[in-house]
Amino acid sequence: MSEYQYYEFVAVDRPLTSVQQRELRALSTRARITSSSFVNDYQWGDLKGDPREWMQRYFDAFLYLANWGTHRVALRLPVAVLDPGTAAQYCVGRSACSWATRTHVILDLHSEDEEGDEDEEYDGAGRLAAVLPGRAELAAGDRRLLYLVWLLCVQNRELARDEPEPPVPPGLGDLSGPQRALTDFLRLDPELLAVAAEGSAPLKEKAPSGAALSRWVTSLPEAEKNDVVVRLMRGDARLRSELLARFHGAAPNEGVRTGRTVGELLAAAEERWSRRQQLARQREAAERERRERAAAAAREQRLNVLAGRQEQEWQRVDAMIETKRPKEYDAAVVLLGDLKALADRDGDVEVFRQRMRLLRERHARKPSLLDRLDRTGLS
Repeated sequence: MSEYQYYEFVAVDRPLTSVQQRELRALSTRARITSSSFVNDYQWGDLKGDPREWMQRYFDAFLYLANWGTHRVALRLPVAVLDPGTAAQYCVGRSACSWATRTHVILDLHSEDEEGDEDEEYDGAGRLAAVLPGRAELAAGDRRLLYLVWLLCVQNRELARDEPEPPVPPGLGDLSGPQRALTDFLRLDPELLAVAAEGSAPLKEKAPSGAALSRWVTSLPEAEKNDVVVRLMRGDARLRSELLARFHGAAPNEGVRTGRTVGELLAAAEERWSRRQQLARQREAAERERRERAAAAAREQRLNVLAGRQEQEWQRVDAMIETKRPKEYDAAVVLLGDLKALADRDGDVEVFRQRMRLLRERHARKPSLLDRLDRTGLS
């Protein structure tokens, strides 16, 4: 199987300058490079650059996909909207780490599957677009994404079992589309997520009302309002996220501490999985029993129709066999099976055996038919 690697980088807050685009072009002649993105895939070779360095210098989001099972997502946010300490509280392992520059905090998220993705269609196009709005949600104060990546570290056994759970944000039981796309891409265990969501409060209000925003804006100093207008006119893409983060307060959607530990979450997820497996087995057993009852009822109905018509049905068997066609042999064997069942039910087993011996004698030179009879135990 040939290799496949997909790289996509996106600039959100500020477009790439012409100089930056030339720098990137010098590293790749075939990549699709625009003022807001760099996209390339490789069947042979690899990216001639360090994604970590590119995230610090050029881009706000990055997605990587390889057909040997590696998935990676990185997000860069201004420190004005995401405190590096808050990020570090949740990004605590190899699967989710964070670091800060003077102006930004960067989240680097990994998922590995050593068996690879044999059933996956290896096309990274559209994957980052599905996840990217989660960055804006995080910038606006929604901390669910941070908790999800902490849970990924838990899933991958990167934390001590007695490690306490960080603050649980509201709304884990009702993830947004981008958050759901991220959990799918990073292969987050749905059982573990469901257990975690049990300690999460419902979302209060998905978007602030116009009246609440108006009251807050009115309270801002005049100089600050002027600065906001200037930044808006200059097309500052970070402005909305910064203002929403400030509106929600210093600790937006901070969440609550449940007192649960890593070990308790893992144990609860395993118990939940076991219950689901048990319920699935019970459903399968019930469905199998239902099918068996239906098959038995159908056979009983066929036997009732056959009762009193045995002679005509034996003649039908002979007629089918005389055609010497495989499909007719199969149909004859099915009918003989019903005749045997009728004989068993009505106590005529010896009569059936005698007729079968005669049938085998008449058709002793038809090995294909005899093989069918032997395989179905008709004698």
